[in-house]
Amino acid sequence: MNSPFPAAPRVERRAAPEPARDPLGGSADAPGGRGADIHPRRATAALMRRHPAHWIALGFGAGLSPKAPGTVGTLWAWLVFIVVDRVPVVGPGDGGWAVIVALAFGIGWWACTRTAQSLRTADPGAVVWDEVVAFWLVLWLVTPTSVLGQCIAFGLFRFFDAVKPPPVGWADRLFKPRRAGDRIGPAAGFGILFDDLVAAGCTLLVVALGRQVGALLW
Repeated sequence: MNSPFPAAPRVERRAAPEPARDPLGGSADAPGGRGADIHPRRATAALMRRHPAHWIALGFGAGLSPKAPGTVGTLWAWLVFIVVDRVPVVGPGDGGWAVIVALAFGIGWWACTRTAQSLRTADPGAVVWDEVVAFWLVLWLVTPTSVLGQCIAFGLFRFFDAVKPPPVGWADRLFKPRRAGDRIGPAAGFGILFDDLVAAGCTLLVVALGRQVGALLW
């Protein structure tokens, strides 16, 4: 029997498109804004092997240390400095370390940003390239010095980086996302490096003051 009323128009239901997949294992919008999966990932050797940025940011495996990855990363930086500093064109007075530190900072900014996005954490503890760059800066500027002087610089840097007294604590908070789920972008990646550079500056200031006091007393 035909109805006297016109038939309602048919509405086609389209399935919601699936989010694009990140080749590193998450959704493509995971590094971005709200609605993305914000659960942190654990840094692993498998994750490190998936992208060159992860190799750099994780200190070529130093950041995978189960305990004190920042200290292990700083020790790795120290060892690399000792080896590279023996190269004639890199040693003091040739400006080689200025180029290395500048390049390490620029590449590290990209690598730390990309790795923080993959780990879904604004400042992952496993990311140790910030310690590497900052401690290279310290060693470059305190050289020439004795092994004891390098040990003192190491201890001071680890104190400022781990305890984060002012102004290091302020620098650590300055570029971090305010809320969970906020976008981890280049500003956050810069912040990963920035507080360690401030810690390096504090270390160099204390070393310079110590040398001045020592010169006055002896």
